[in-house]
Amino acid sequence: MISDTYDVIVVGAGHAGCEAAAAAANLGSKTLLVTMNMQTIGQMSCNPAMGGIAKGQIVREIDAMGGYSGIIADKSAIQFKMLNLSKGPAMWSPRTQNDRMLFAEEWRLALENTPNLDFFQDMVKQLIVENNKVTGVITSLGIEIKSKSVVLTNGTFLNGLIHVGDKQLGGGRMGEPRAFGITEQLVSLGFEAGRMKTGTPPRVDGRSLDYSKMEEQKGDENPQKFSYTDTPKLTKQLSCHIVYTNETVHDILREGFDRSPMFNGTIQSLGPRYCPSIEDKINRFAERTRHQLFVEPEGWRTVEIYVNGFSSSLPEDVQIKAMKHIPGFENVKVFRPGYAIEYDYFPPTQLKHTLETKLIDNLYFAGQINGTTGYEEAAGQGLMAGINAHNKVHGKEDFILNRDEAYIGVLIDDLITKGTEEPYRMFTSRAEYRLLLRQDNADIRLTEKAYHLGLAKEDRLRKAETKVSKSQELETFLRETSLKPGIINPILETIESNPVDQAYRASQFLTRPNITLDKLDAIDSIREFSSQYDEEVREQAEINIKYKGYIEKEKENVAKLNRLENIKIPEDFDYKSISSLSLEAKQKMSNVRPKTIAQAGRISGVSPADINVLLVYLGR
Repeated sequence: MISDTYDVIVVGAGHAGCEAAAAAANLGSKTLLVTMNMQTIGQMSCNPAMGGIAKGQIVREIDAMGGYSGIIADKSAIQFKMLNLSKGPAMWSPRTQNDRMLFAEEWRLALENTPNLDFFQDMVKQLIVENNKVTGVITSLGIEIKSKSVVLTNGTFLNGLIHVGDKQLGGGRMGEPRAFGITEQLVSLGFEAGRMKTGTPPRVDGRSLDYSKMEEQKGDENPQKFSYTDTPKLTKQLSCHIVYTNETVHDILREGFDRSPMFNGTIQSLGPRYCPSIEDKINRFAERTRHQLFVEPEGWRTVEIYVNGFSSSLPEDVQIKAMKHIPGFENVKVFRPGYAIEYDYFPPTQLKHTLETKLIDNLYFAGQINGTTGYEEAAGQGLMAGINAHNKVHGKEDFILNRDEAYIGVLIDDLITKGTEEPYRMFTSRAEYRLLLRQDNADIRLTEKAYHLGLAKEDRLRKAETKVSKSQELETFLRETSLKPGIINPILETIESNPVDQAYRASQFLTRPNITLDKLDAIDSIREFSSQYDEEVREQAEINIKYKGYIEKEKENVAKLNRLENIKIPEDFDYKSISSLSLEAKQKMSNVRPKTIAQAGRISGVSPADINVLLVYLGR
């Protein structure tokens, strides 16, 4: 019954909410997922894709931790690409195009088949807070639902305001009502709130496009997948297409700038720096005569097309007029114009590493409410909030991933230590240990942790352990096998690599930049041994050999940093009483209240000199 007390209530059923609910329920918490619309669970509000640069690593991490995002992405994929293959393995990033409707359907079915999870359709307008502790929620129907913890994953719905030119509509997504009440209550409780903006491009009728004028983008020839489980591999794929804007398109768009909410002052909040609107790109990069657009299908059976790169809040007539001058779009029919949306968020420095708020016990924030952008960033936070909400109400330890353990750890530490004033997006450059945090080894890094939590079953742990042992076997073979000049030089000649005049180990040749294990397979003895291993094991062994020195150096740096991570700072430490600290350091550290010296050092505005002062005061 709805009158029962739950262990965890999750508010919102987007990517963060779905992962939070699944994690808490799978760990054994009696969980309730409250959503304003049961038909939009797991909705892809913007692009029909998962993963991408650094984001793909997060999806792999979620999967290794027992989350659902990778599984859902695989089941609904229409195309797979591994990005950045021309760069080193730290940069390789998996990405899928997805069937939007199938993605949401698979999420709902997965959640409905999750034990301990109930659903309720209504808007949560208020939290029940007693003695600085959340004890439930009140819905718009006036129903009080008791809970030991609450996870807020409201996305863009908190006081959402949609902009199309000079028109404004209240809503959390086009055609869906906004949520109200929670922001005002949290502010009255002492929380700081802000406004952010994001946008989405037009959706068009694929039957009205001329693809012969565009550049086809096929998926990978041998597509991989996100999940380490036995999800189906793609046997057929849909193509995307690339096309470019031109000066005529730009001129038409400029004509509407005076009616643009971005330029006439209607929108004051900051949008995502790395995913700007088309009008923002034209304004900021005025010297460019064209901008790249990706024409992306929305699914196997629909004609709807997502025009990636053409995000806009210009008047709909201006958007349509401009699009008709894009090659292949001359006869375009628009299903829905692009729009911008402003929404409330709460600066994440108000959170602990567990994503629990500092002001209200047992209240957790995850996703865009914390100032992030992207499905993957939201899902990663949801997973961690769900785990920690469960652990808290069952008297278990906090679960925190460090920066050297996962991109999810980098994401959360960045948010709560540095905060963000614009929508935060993950990049490989944000992770100082990205060579350790590769997409290919997320299972090796995290499956054991998930097993001890109770999210991964023993078969997944054994599978990860087997991958490690098998790759070590292959590495050992390659390190012990000598290749004489007569055997290796013909291969070296084919790739214009310097020949040798004496025997060397196979592993030594692998350290050459243009030598791969596939090329060494031309040697019978290598092929006979290596062919017994699957592609994942071969890739792991090759990376470990090729980048051994770099990997060991990063591990040394981690060990140095961890010494500072082990130096704890008391929660009630009085920074303002230390005269030797800079004024900025006093203010920033009093606000963030870092738990360790290492975290204090990552706060913007805290200098190495400030850290040395802290170390002295802590008796080091």
